Amino acid sequence: MTTPSPNKIVGEPVDRVDAQPKVTGGARYPSDVDYPDMAHAVLVQSTIAAGTIRAIDTAEALAAPGVLAVITHENAPELVYEVMTPFGPSPRFPLKDDRIVHHGQHVAVVVAETPEQARAASRLVRVEYDETAPVLDIDDPMAQVTTDPYKADAERGDVTTALASADVAYDETFHTVPVTNSPLGLFAAVARWDGGRLLIHSSTQWPVMERHVLAGLFSIEESAVQVLVPYLGGGFGAGLRTWPHTVLTALAARILDRPVKLVVPRPQMFTSVGHRPQTVQRLRIGATSDGRLVAIDHEGTSTSGAEEPNIEPITAVTREAYDCPNLATRDRLVALNIPNPGAMRAPGHAEGNFALESAMDELSHRLGIDPLELRLRNFAEVSPETGLPWSSNALRECYRAGAERFGWDHRNPEPGSTRDGEWLIGHGMAGATYSWWAAHCRATLSLRRDGTAHLRAAATDIGTGTYTIAAQIVAELLGLEVGQVHVEIGDSGLPLAPASGGSGLAVALGGAIEDAAANLVRAFLDLVRDDDRSPLRGRSPGAVTATNGRLQLSDDPGVGEPYTDILQRHGMDELAAEGDKDPTPKAEGMTMSPAGAFAAQFAEVRVHEELGILKVTRLVAAVDAGRVLNEKTARSQVAGAMVMAIGMTQFEETAFDPATGRVTNATFGDYLIPVNADIPDLDVVFVGEPDRYNPIGAKGIGEVGVTCAPAAIANAVYHATGRRIRSLPITIEKLL
Repeated sequence: MTTPSPNKIVGEPVDRVDAQPKVTGGARYPSDVDYPDMAHAVLVQSTIAAGTIRAIDTAEALAAPGVLAVITHENAPELVYEVMTPFGPSPRFPLKDDRIVHHGQHVAVVVAETPEQARAASRLVRVEYDETAPVLDIDDPMAQVTTDPYKADAERGDVTTALASADVAYDETFHTVPVTNSPLGLFAAVARWDGGRLLIHSSTQWPVMERHVLAGLFSIEESAVQVLVPYLGGGFGAGLRTWPHTVLTALAARILDRPVKLVVPRPQMFTSVGHRPQTVQRLRIGATSDGRLVAIDHEGTSTSGAEEPNIEPITAVTREAYDCPNLATRDRLVALNIPNPGAMRAPGHAEGNFALESAMDELSHRLGIDPLELRLRNFAEVSPETGLPWSSNALRECYRAGAERFGWDHRNPEPGSTRDGEWLIGHGMAGATYSWWAAHCRATLSLRRDGTAHLRAAATDIGTGTYTIAAQIVAELLGLEVGQVHVEIGDSGLPLAPASGGSGLAVALGGAIEDAAANLVRAFLDLVRDDDRSPLRGRSPGAVTATNGRLQLSDDPGVGEPYTDILQRHGMDELAAEGDKDPTPKAEGMTMSPAGAFAAQFAEVRVHEELGILKVTRLVAAVDAGRVLNEKTARSQVAGAMVMAIGMTQFEETAFDPATGRVTNATFGDYLIPVNADIPDLDVVFVGEPDRYNPIGAKGIGEVGVTCAPAAIANAVYHATGRRIRSLPITIEKLL
């Protein structure tokens, strides 16, 4: 796939193939699913953050109109309670005992004939608690602290000695607050049992993992569970775990022996499906007077739920960012009585890169070196972790292209020097990388007698364009039009696929498609190997090219025949082949270091001198995405991440009451998110060449766009005002 194709479909700005069903209402999201005789469930949540349930009275709720069941820890059937996943143990099942570990924990589920009846009855469940003092502060000495929770702490060289001898020493602390995944689509589950088999429609980004967890919890074979999610109304990482509301929906359906639907309302989304954790980071940097980094020491502390460790190493981004001989990174996890955090777009990297790139900007001003020049002087020619050449790295080109489009060379470097009336104008920049996380993937690809191709894989499209790029890859490899390709995904019963997360699905699925297409071409040639009627008789795969719905000789395009003729002549309706690819980096025998996407972003801001109002007026992103699979959806990915970064930088904070642990702003009326008026024109440009590590040459870009924008904006604020803000969000109060 890294060689040019005569079909030239991959990379083109093809419209989304799923656009029509989405805009016409034909796309069925989990919350759209209905069954005859379906009941409806509503969650009852705790009003304390720590303690135990002394008594729970369900009599009034059970007597309410239409109520079918009220499930609590007192009558819930016993489950396995914990299943291991790639992200650690599955979330704590809330009805396993009487203990409360966070405000908003599910303490009961009410099931009724209608959602209105279930909602009304849920308010009739009476719960009495024995409350204990919750641990809610990241600095609370009573909090349980885990060091190196991910076994990922790193060290090279002698950091202590290098810091002590550095010409310039930097030592500052950064803070980020919790923010919540807020997809447009409310998370939902619809469960139906058929004997011992479970069919569940669920808001998940990983159907295969959800099947594994549900099978383990209910002690049934994975083959007895089918998870369906053809469309998801956004996830941003929230759908990477099997949350308790999904388990409770399946449990209620089994108890009642009828289908059950549960839709998590917006306020409960804030306590039910994860959030970006709070972090505190200390960064110490040593440099020479001419701007060469000699040491970096990055210590990160993040929050987790009381009994549910969350995988989010915030210092990981520092290990590969710059050429620095002495480095140490350490992560600590502080357990609090809060809802469990979870993955949120660029988990760990967004927080860690804010600190690192803000520190680099601050260091550049102390040294009197242009921020861009400081980064170029410390560019990592090879991977700092492995010492191997990058599989690709166009970060320098990102810097150059972004600076040129932004007009970086024309800025006055003096902070506070540029203004327009009462508005102070600032320019800032930051760089980033995001290493994709991809796993083993399989796909089935077939061609039918009507000339259409069908791709099947248990992947998901969370709005990123998976349907479209999959269709483009198939069309290019088999020489078809995009409209001739049908993509079937979002079903755990299809061939194994990893999560839509970690910026890795395009690489994993693309590799499986490439393998399946090669095997399918080989299968067609095997079919005509001894066929006297075929002009392709005895030809090898290396001798043919697929184009215009046919296989033809590469050195003599006039010799060949359509797929449909081959199938018809052999009396076959369809010919299929399997694809199998594991893109996971292997340490042994590696000759290059697999590179993620690289990016540089340049921001212009305006800060009102008297009122402290902050406006982002320009944002330019230059991205090394390897081979861009679809220019339109790729640009949309990066732009969407930039919007999310503006929210993280300026507006968003999940506010926990310091006394009770209650989320005090769990509605869109109170939780601030950016709107159209807050977003400037977003300029995105792609640079670089196809990556050498994977067969399609692509690099995942779902998260790199959010990784460097917060620091770029914060650095622009400093340039405008001369005030260094080391905590997010940057609010009016901090600028006054």
